[in-house]
Amino acid sequence: MKKTRTRHTAEFKTKVAIEAIKEQKTLADLSVMFGVTQQQISNWKNEFLRRSIEIFNKREPDKELEKANEKLFAKIGRLEMENDWLKKKTVDYSLAELKSMIEPKHPDFSISRQCELLGISRSGYYYTPCPVDEYTLTLMNLIDLQYTKTPYYGTRRMSDFLKNLGYNVDRKRVRRLYKLMGLVAIYPKKWLSKPNEENKIYPYLLKDLDINRPNMVWESDITYLRMEHGFMYLVAIIDVYSRYVVAWSISNTLTVGFCVDTVKRAITMHGRPEIFNTDQGAQFTSNAFTSVLLDNQIKISMDGKGRYLDNIFVERLWRSVKHEYLYLNLPKDGVELYHGLDKYFFEYNHERPHQTIGMVPYKKFMTHIAEAA
Repeated sequence: MKKTRTRHTAEFKTKVAIEAIKEQKTLADLSVMFGVTQQQISNWKNEFLRRSIEIFNKREPDKELEKANEKLFAKIGRLEMENDWLKKKTVDYSLAELKSMIEPKHPDFSISRQCELLGISRSGYYYTPCPVDEYTLTLMNLIDLQYTKTPYYGTRRMSDFLKNLGYNVDRKRVRRLYKLMGLVAIYPKKWLSKPNEENKIYPYLLKDLDINRPNMVWESDITYLRMEHGFMYLVAIIDVYSRYVVAWSISNTLTVGFCVDTVKRAITMHGRPEIFNTDQGAQFTSNAFTSVLLDNQIKISMDGKGRYLDNIFVERLWRSVKHEYLYLNLPKDGVELYHGLDKYFFEYNHERPHQTIGMVPYKKFMTHIAEAA
């Protein structure tokens, strides 16, 4: 028997998207909470953000609105009867509580219609969400631990590593997990194809460059962060000369939006650098990201082919963050992660001594520069 595709209401999608935008819970937690897949949540979040931009940029009124309103008036009689039933309920409940409100033998409304009115999917009524796949999370956490130690491990070597630990994982699954976690092995790679014009690849500008002052070169990257349940992503921007983290942000989806917001905030707070260096990831090569840099007259630099140490300063930052904070204090949700990272980066910037600037904290280092000037 062919399975009927579940259709979710706009209200339900909006509610899920808003929860995802709050960045307080992982996609795994939201999936269990609402009874939908992580991919659906990610898609709805991206669609919500895209449509919201269109709304605020819209200057002319929608000419189709009047026609739509005429059709709505024809449904008033039906809606009044449905509202009489719905006003006895409330949508400010959990999924389990909403499911308990369904009346299977209601004389006027089918189960599908009741689910639609309550803002839940029909499959969500019948289906009890499975818990997070702990086996997959275990594999991802083991990969994260080993990758932090040996970022040059590709999918083949990582698969062998997991097999030696007793996990029968083939290379294809490791490759899928690498993509999900945003990991790429660091080693000299061949130039396999020409870049798409829509995602222009810029030349590497840091070779033999004497980086001798703050705000001369910034670097940025994204990393995977394990949680008690699920995972999040962290993007950070550092000043190469002083190792100062000028801005950072977390997200439960690996999209360009939170990267763009982070670089805008960094420029607003600290001014613009002369050069901005990243890897060739899809988030950093997108027009949305590079246009911010170009609009601020910032030179764009990207890791060159065959060069695996071009973005090494951010890789060292990830190792410090994970070993000194994350692995010792696995956060329960996005709120706890945010506050933990906020405290860590403050100490990293203002209290921790850095070898490259003479084993003194950044604050003291900048004081010396100001006095010398």
